[in-house]
Amino acid sequence: MTTVAIVYHSGYGHTEALAKAVAEGVKRGGATANIIKLESAAQDFTAALDAVSAADAVIFGSPTYMGDVSVPLRAFFEASSKVWFTQGWKDKLAAGFTVGATFGGNKDHTLTSMIVLSMQHGMLWSGPGVPNAQINRNSDAGANVPNRIGSALGVVTQADNAAADVTPPEGDREFARLHGERIAKLAAKLEA
Repeated sequence: MTTVAIVYHSGYGHTEALAKAVAEGVKRGGATANIIKLESAAQDFTAALDAVSAADAVIFGSPTYMGDVSVPLRAFFEASSKVWFTQGWKDKLAAGFTVGATFGGNKDHTLTSMIVLSMQHGMLWSGPGVPNAQINRNSDAGANVPNRIGSALGVVTQADNAAADVTPPEGDREFARLHGERIAKLAAKLEA
């Protein structure tokens, strides 16, 4: 069965809420989700690196802090240089998601950091493939519409300063589910 590793760091629970939604989508797409939470930049990343190596695809997740990925995810990326030397992730499918308090905040730069890491490894990056709300004339539906911010690089979401059980809103969570489902199906096609 196809396995998708979801490697993420969450500072306040919002990225974790999205990681769980991504995992629901992966399962909806017929694959197994292996959720790997990074706790700190100082942790031993061996098990996480091995899990990504064993998976058919990986989805990276991080809050956007100061316009980039969080330090624990950056440390994981740097630890992956051991895998890079053997090209162990070459041709593996990759994707990403992020969340921040504002609608802007340079979240695309956060995704770009994930994309650059993936390209360094020779991986295949996939965006979400979900048209933005404006195309569907759903701009009046607000937070209940997937891809309300309009990202083609990956899942970009916004969370208010509230608990992770209420924000990000349902539309953002469904966006994450749709992306997880897409990656699961694409990974299965690449396996075939």
